[in-house]
Amino acid sequence: MEPALNTRISDGTATVTIINPEKRNAMTVRMWRALPPLLERLAGDGAVRSLVLTGEGGTFCAGADIGSLRDAAGESQGLAVAAEEALAAFPGPTLAAIRGYCVGGGAQLAGACDLRFAEEGALFGVTPAKLGVVYPASATRRLVRLIGPSAAKYLLFSGELIDCARALRTGLVDEVLPEGELGKRVAEFTAVLASRSLVTQNAAKELADGAWDVPLREAEERSAYWAAQARESGDTAEGAAAFLERRAPRFTWPAG
Repeated sequence: MEPALNTRISDGTATVTIINPEKRNAMTVRMWRALPPLLERLAGDGAVRSLVLTGEGGTFCAGADIGSLRDAAGESQGLAVAAEEALAAFPGPTLAAIRGYCVGGGAQLAGACDLRFAEEGALFGVTPAKLGVVYPASATRRLVRLIGPSAAKYLLFSGELIDCARALRTGLVDEVLPEGELGKRVAEFTAVLASRSLVTQNAAKELADGAWDVPLREAEERSAYWAAQARESGDTAEGAAAFLERRAPRFTWPAG
């Protein structure tokens, strides 16, 4: 099977599947290059409000396809960083659905998602120390923010793989599901996301992602901007009415 990124859109969720089963879904140069424009198209698609990143079959992504990267003339890390940043910049909620190996560049992509759900038996690792390369600053910073300096250093220094229990304990994953239950849980959760206010979700994502970098005054200005957007969209009034009437809210979507 030719390595590829497959996309399916259903009920407001775009599912992007990494396909390279002969190499545990390792990302080739072509796949790294294809991901940012793919995400840009999905972000502009009115039928899409959330995104799930997963891998074909029993593994998420075992990192970069080292064989193909030898031909990338030193640009391999830049390609991975561009893909990571494009994923982090996706405006709606993003979720990594992880089975099997989530290693190296795979962990980099998973870390760029807002949430990570994993199936029991998944293994996680950040392995630049095994290759004699320096992990990108963007990915290092994101990993530290996600799991803290000590846990990040453990992964970066050793390159060792950790199991789901440790990943959950450190905050690397948000939920661990029994074998066979991951797909069902992801579908349930994205349905929950679809029932909530997209304006609120987009605002929360921007404010949470900028919490460490943006001065408080600027963050307050952005919060006020998003509050106005919520009012103008009708979501604020609908949320209050639904609460008082004891019914499920019917929020506007897509957000303007």
